[in-house]
Amino acid sequence: MSEAVATSAPTWDRARVLRWTRDNGVYAALVLLLLYNLFFTPRFMTWSNLEVQLTLSTRVIVVALGMAMVIGTGGIDLSVGAVMALAGGLLVQFSGVNGYVAIALVLVGGALVGALNGVLVGYIGVQPIVATLAFLFAGRSIAQLLLAGKNPSVSDPVVLGVAGNKPLGIDGLIWAALAAIAIVAFLMRRSTYGRRLLAIGDNSRASFLSGVPVAPTLVLVYVASGVLAAWAGVMDTSSITSANALSSGLNYELFAITAVVVGGTPLTGGRVRVLATVAGAILMQLLRSTLIFHSATDAISQMITAVVIVVAVYIQRVRKRA
Repeated sequence: MSEAVATSAPTWDRARVLRWTRDNGVYAALVLLLLYNLFFTPRFMTWSNLEVQLTLSTRVIVVALGMAMVIGTGGIDLSVGAVMALAGGLLVQFSGVNGYVAIALVLVGGALVGALNGVLVGYIGVQPIVATLAFLFAGRSIAQLLLAGKNPSVSDPVVLGVAGNKPLGIDGLIWAALAAIAIVAFLMRRSTYGRRLLAIGDNSRASFLSGVPVAPTLVLVYVASGVLAAWAGVMDTSSITSANALSSGLNYELFAITAVVVGGTPLTGGRVRVLATVAGAILMQLLRSTLIFHSATDAISQMITAVVIVVAVYIQRVRKRA
């Protein structure tokens, strides 16, 4: 009897360690990285630099929040970077109207792209990676057509104020990201929508049989992702004061997926970790900046990022079996 107990104890301890690592690993890694920079990177841990790092991570945070919800259903959204580019093109097209109206129309454009993706996935049954891959290419092409191959500047004070204003001395992009975080956190923790989303990711068939409106919920999930990507596009355009169809949102679908995975949201769906996704985005930004501060090449930076992703996925996989 005692021998059996002795044999089972390490397994239980291992499971608990893996569970803790999955749930808190991104926060622990973030603290360790900050401590490393405190001792080994001169002038890194100043408020001015940390504010810059947070500002640089804001657009990825916003896109990653939408990606986390999509992944929570067991799907994926590869169109988010193209939607960011499209947002810049639409802002230029709507430059003659009120800035608030222009931003609202851009968000509607993001919602329409998301609705199209959601209909393809939820009602027609197209695989999410295929449905969203189409707009990964089409969206940026449409943005190029809207901008006629140019990079026009944006002068609307409302649009520029998204990044330019500094309420309480804090960068406007940080406030823009905080607004998105608050809305997504409320939806996931306090709304029926959030519960339905997680139920679909956990077991889509069982959710349907239980009366959950699977297809409409999936449409709303992709709409949310499209709106958040469009909002990130507005933030990006406001920050650089111009629209660029080629560079705006480039590779952001990969950055967002990385933040979600590092944050501990399983790719299999059924769970969305909002704050951990935010921490994942900040962690990856700080890691890139740390490597740059220490003169690491881009190749080394990409290799380290790849290792972080593999470790995060491994922890999720092993935890699931433990």
